[in-house]
Amino acid sequence: MRDGFQIEPRFVPTAEKIALIDALSECGLAKIEVTAFVSPKAVPNLRDAEEVMCGIRRIDGVVYSALVPNARGAERALACGTGELNLVMSASETHNRANLNRTTAQSLDGLAEVRSVVEGSGVSVNGSISTAFGCPFEGAVAPARVLGFVERYLELGMDRVTLADTTGMAHPRQVAALTREVLARFPALELTLHFHNTRGMGLANVLAALDAGGTRFDASLGGLGGCPFAPGATGNICTEDLAHMLTAIGYDTGVDLERLLRVARRLPSIVGHEVPGQVAKAGRIGDLHPPPTALAL
Repeated sequence: MRDGFQIEPRFVPTAEKIALIDALSECGLAKIEVTAFVSPKAVPNLRDAEEVMCGIRRIDGVVYSALVPNARGAERALACGTGELNLVMSASETHNRANLNRTTAQSLDGLAEVRSVVEGSGVSVNGSISTAFGCPFEGAVAPARVLGFVERYLELGMDRVTLADTTGMAHPRQVAALTREVLARFPALELTLHFHNTRGMGLANVLAALDAGGTRFDASLGGLGGCPFAPGATGNICTEDLAHMLTAIGYDTGVDLERLLRVARRLPSIVGHEVPGQVAKAGRIGDLHPPPTALAL
């Protein structure tokens, strides 16, 4: 919800956000990133962060997370009963400066401040590494650099780590290699992969990560979202398309796909435009149709 709604052309009313999150809570998803506790001037679409996080209905077994950029954001999130804080910086120096107006060293110092605010609260912290698979300004990002940031995150006390393909530059062979390398170096790590479908390889990258041992994936309802620093970027991989693919190839995701598709089909009327997701439009593979009445036998 955070990644999907933050760059929408119009503000989604608070009550609609809450109703949508409440509906998603019934779908068997492991985690919902509800909002971001950022400056309303920076992200006006999420200016209702407190109202949304305090207004949603909590379901046992679902983690309700929020992105926080700094210690003040962490304090706001904790006051609303947020279950997990998501901290973000880029592996690329240039993208980090463009996105956060900080050097990577300054960002690491800021993440340490946030971690100290959370200490003793019982709230978990996820550290996301943006542009882990490539930067639109610098190009390729060395795997050793990404591994170094993972190690630094763990030293700072992060509970889990996300590798994000922020601008959709990853390809399956690269994804498999980096996923395998990270899990070999940090075998106890709870690793999440965050893919965008900017160049049409999002679900292929999921399959590559699965083959390399990845088990946790971010996605966005309807395939909303996208990075403002990636010209022409489409959104994240689509939650319902991802759940459908994994179910079709034999994985038990725990997601109630039929219920999720009903929620996804409400999304275009909420945001006021068509969305990239495909399965909500075409139906599941097993949704058969009656033969044409004029069919010759």
